[in-house]
Amino acid sequence: MPHGRAPELSRKGFLALGGTLALSGLAAACASPEASESEGGTGSWKFTDDRGETVSTNTVPTTITAFVGTAAVLHDYGVECAAVFGPTKSEDGSPDVQAGDLDVDGVTVLGNAWGEFNIEEYAALEPDLLVSSMYEDDQLWYVPQESADEILGLAPSIGLNVAGVSLPEPLERHAELAEALGADMESAAVTEAKDRFDAAVESLRKAATDNPDTTVLAASGSADLFYASAPDPSADLRYFHELGVNLVVPDNLDEDGFFESLSWENADKYDADIIMLDNRSTALQPDDLTDKPMWNELPAVGADQVIPWVSEPRFSYAGCAPLLESLAQALNDADKVT
Repeated sequence: MPHGRAPELSRKGFLALGGTLALSGLAAACASPEASESEGGTGSWKFTDDRGETVSTNTVPTTITAFVGTAAVLHDYGVECAAVFGPTKSEDGSPDVQAGDLDVDGVTVLGNAWGEFNIEEYAALEPDLLVSSMYEDDQLWYVPQESADEILGLAPSIGLNVAGVSLPEPLERHAELAEALGADMESAAVTEAKDRFDAAVESLRKAATDNPDTTVLAASGSADLFYASAPDPSADLRYFHELGVNLVVPDNLDEDGFFESLSWENADKYDADIIMLDNRSTALQPDDLTDKPMWNELPAVGADQVIPWVSEPRFSYAGCAPLLESLAQALNDADKVT
């Protein structure tokens, strides 16, 4: 399936374009990771992923390949990947929004779009480990299904579930993996990021309490459709809802239950004081929507109360703290316009 302007009404297409996807009934396997090294730098290494599969190697993996968002998480913990796949560079060569703080010029990019994955280049790396998110049961995000068997036959793989659960769970699981790969969880950068996240949680909780009637709609736009996202499938939205944010809950979800597809003529179906708009490069941004009459008529747009929605969060505390801070500020600053 092509990445970019993805097919309408396709769950994966919607995710590649914008929005979120959840799993009904997917439970994460939370076995504790184990890592040990001998004086010579070798030893045994094990990690059980959210498919329930245990990776076991003789040494701690060092040549790591990961979905770009996952690589950005590991980077936040001081663990570097040799190669990435998924949206990494924009057309002008600058980092894609999903690349976080990665040095995109210092890492091998095996594929920059949906369906792209250079298997020969991957094999030449002699990889120790491949890591990716999971939005569907046992399917690694951005690993092309048509070549998955060949790709996954070249190195052990780890999948971490990021859908159908609340934000703290994938945050904890990514931290566990980073620690198993050698991250110093007591470093100043890591502890400061965790403290900042904890403070952001309380800030958002207070903002939600102080502004209970302020409605927030998480949405994504394509050329033909306006997607209104359901809170529960998305780890971030589910957590925001748990903290008290008055998120719009669409009442006519598409077959898979993750979002409601609205024609642009009906984009005003739900009242919203604030719109969180998918910020990924494959989704239409506010400047792209000025020719949509109904977009311009939405109260939140008229009030300049549209904020970016990082619909595929960087699941580190450093990556997620700003998301909560941004929403808390938006709630505190917003006028009631509906």
